[in-house]
Amino acid sequence: MSTPAAQGGDKPALRKPVFTKVDQLRPGTNGHTLTVKVVSATPVPGRARPGTPAPASSRAPRIAECLVGDETGAIVFTARKDQVDLLKPDATVILRNAKIDMFKGSMRLAVDKWGRIEATEPASFTVKEDNNLLLVEYELVNVAE
Repeated sequence: MSTPAAQGGDKPALRKPVFTKVDQLRPGTNGHTLTVKVVSATPVPGRARPGTPAPASSRAPRIAECLVGDETGAIVFTARKDQVDLLKPDATVILRNAKIDMFKGSMRLAVDKWGRIEATEPASFTVKEDNNLLLVEYELVNVAE
């Protein structure tokens, strides 16, 4: 005799998300869930790759750098493809399974194919722009054991 769970009748209980604040983000971490407000969104011009025909270069990937944040700080979010449409200035979004990418020594927030971006009700907080984590520069150091 088998249990309903073994037959696929019941799904295991989903873990409740633990919301992180922007000032708690650290380099090289992932799996963050945040509620952020978009301050600004700047499209990154697509670059044509050398050696590709003209029609292929017109389909350059859509990328935008968005300044997002909450009441504790701000960080740059790299929006790709359809994410660009969701991250408009003054929009409030929930980032699920977000990760920290390092680019030129600075932290950037990103959501890859395993993450999710959801639009939500406008947030009541104001973004603390004077604590911009993009301005903090990190140097990765290898430690011999």
